[in-house]
Amino acid sequence: MAKAGYKAAKGSRFKRWAVASLKIGTVIALLGLMVVGIFVAIARGEIESFEDLKSSPNGQMIRVRAADGTVIQTLGPSFGRWIPIDEIPHEMKDAMVAVEDRRFYYHPGVDPYGLARAVVVSLSEGGRMRATSTITQQLARNVYLNNNRDIGRKLREMILSLAMETKFSKEQILELYLNKVYFGGGAYGVDAASRRFFDHGAEDITLAEATIIAGLVKAPSRYSPTADAKAAIGRAGVVLEVMQDAGMITPEEAASVQPAKVRLAAEPKQDSVRYFTDWALPQLDNLIDETEKPIDVWTTLDLGMQRAASNAIRAGVPRGAQGALVSIDRDGAVRAMVGGTDYASSNYNRAVTALRQPGSAWKVFVYLAALEAGFRPEDKVVDEAVTINGWSPKNSSGTYSGEITLRTAFAYSKNTVAAKIGDEVGTSSIANMARRFGITTPISTTPAMVLGSSETRVIDMTRAFASVAARGKSVTPYAITKVSTIDGEVIYQHKPARQVQLVEDYVAGAMTDLLQSAVATGTGRAASIGRPVAGKTGTTSSNKDGWFLGFSSGLTTGVWMGRDDARAVGNLQGGTAPAAAWANYMRTAVARRPVENFDTEVVFPERLEDEEMVLGEEGEEVLVDENGMPIEGAPTGDAGGIPQHMTEPEPLDEAWIDQALGRSGEEGDQPPVPAPRNTGPKTVTAPPPR
Repeated sequence: MAKAGYKAAKGSRFKRWAVASLKIGTVIALLGLMVVGIFVAIARGEIESFEDLKSSPNGQMIRVRAADGTVIQTLGPSFGRWIPIDEIPHEMKDAMVAVEDRRFYYHPGVDPYGLARAVVVSLSEGGRMRATSTITQQLARNVYLNNNRDIGRKLREMILSLAMETKFSKEQILELYLNKVYFGGGAYGVDAASRRFFDHGAEDITLAEATIIAGLVKAPSRYSPTADAKAAIGRAGVVLEVMQDAGMITPEEAASVQPAKVRLAAEPKQDSVRYFTDWALPQLDNLIDETEKPIDVWTTLDLGMQRAASNAIRAGVPRGAQGALVSIDRDGAVRAMVGGTDYASSNYNRAVTALRQPGSAWKVFVYLAALEAGFRPEDKVVDEAVTINGWSPKNSSGTYSGEITLRTAFAYSKNTVAAKIGDEVGTSSIANMARRFGITTPISTTPAMVLGSSETRVIDMTRAFASVAARGKSVTPYAITKVSTIDGEVIYQHKPARQVQLVEDYVAGAMTDLLQSAVATGTGRAASIGRPVAGKTGTTSSNKDGWFLGFSSGLTTGVWMGRDDARAVGNLQGGTAPAAAWANYMRTAVARRPVENFDTEVVFPERLEDEEMVLGEEGEEVLVDENGMPIEGAPTGDAGGIPQHMTEPEPLDEAWIDQALGRSGEEGDQPPVPAPRNTGPKTVTAPPPR
């Protein structure tokens, strides 16, 4: 009896202890729920409204497109168009829910079953706690928290998730999640991801594409189809299995999906295209005010021409030198731009930034001034020794040809004739002509300026030659044709610039005539491409710079080569490597364009035998440059080059320039074009030494 009483007493004590423990546990649980409820209520009040979360700024995404629409560069975080939940394909929603949070529609923001299972698995495997984030938790973390793995962050994430579930519907949470989660490649949201990887909006996502996108969230960098296509396809297969297991698709539907056959968007090339985009994109500040919405920037760049330009520069530049190319269409559209041999090693854009002496390419302004003053291509001039203000230029051959035509003097780039023309028409008139044709850098007005002593830019020289090709009308280079939001709303459309008649068309026609001769049988013969070409070489002292600029079939291209440190480069005359690179590019660039004849047929100048060594015929060594300077070494005092004191650019009187260009009225007024002084033959004689 006593033993039985002891057992009964013991059982009674256990029962009382169990009941007490249950009561205490219940009280603690209720207190815990109250505390959680308080925290949830506080968090709920701090959570923004659904509309505020939708419109919160995410940073602007800019996609740059070539002329054919190909994306050539993407900048900034990529946030696509906000897609309402009812416009997102059910395949995308099902794939995301299946792989990220199968019980999404049944839990209150935190999944107790998933959490318990994660604890059991972690304990049984002896590892750390595995991630169990629901879609709501991921959204809370993406919007309000960071990716730290400490317990405090996880508790805050849970509280925020519970609060979100009390404030938003499941459909709203899924809409926020699908439009904000990071999918890799800089893409945030399904629309940005779809455009980034498949080049179309999220509303057109297929089941195969949805499995690829849904598989990215777990590890965007690891499963990105552009980084590792095999890994992305393998992960998409896992998503298909999960969808089938969850009953979202049938086995037959799963078997019919082939992620490996999904067509991915072409990866933007990070090569010489960047020279062009680096020049074009800053122009947006003056074109649009939009700074938040994702935009597409449509440009003039022709990818085929750009590829040909890059190849021509890389293959043609002498060892140790750099090169640049600008190609402008007849309306001013820049079709190709190369600022160096390799953007990755040097992003310095020599096409639009570098200031280099143009050498004899500058003679286009000398002869334009002469033609406007009354000279004609067939006029007789005298090639002879000349001294102007103590400067005695020499020809590249070191000889003089006596009486020749203006055409011959230009074709063979006679320095003495150019010097005498400058003395005749005035170097200020030549500077004025250069200004008219778009040269914006300081211009020297010393006698030596006729040989290109003033530094300029490749794009400005190319623009000038394009204006000659346009029969004397101004050509304004541009890069952006339109800007639109990714919804298709056009917020900027290029309008043709107002053209100004810079010189009379007969002056431009005569200049084109001379430029044809320079290519047909003069210093620019290496630029021949089997169709009418007009162009001019340029070489500076000791071969520090080599140029060729010319036009054919409506396309004008300028090529420059040289060293960044301005040291001499062997065999870098404008008629050699630059002209050859120009021809290599232009053969491809104009291949699909109709052959266009110029208004005047090419007329061959006299053949000057003493020039053949200088032009490099029959393998003979080129001994001097176009300025009569030795190719190697420093110029000597009596070599006939440009004295150092005559090469420093001297700014012109801007008031005088404004007056000369007729800028007293509205900006853009057409400058006055002087009438020819004399239409008869013109013979320039040497001025007396001074």
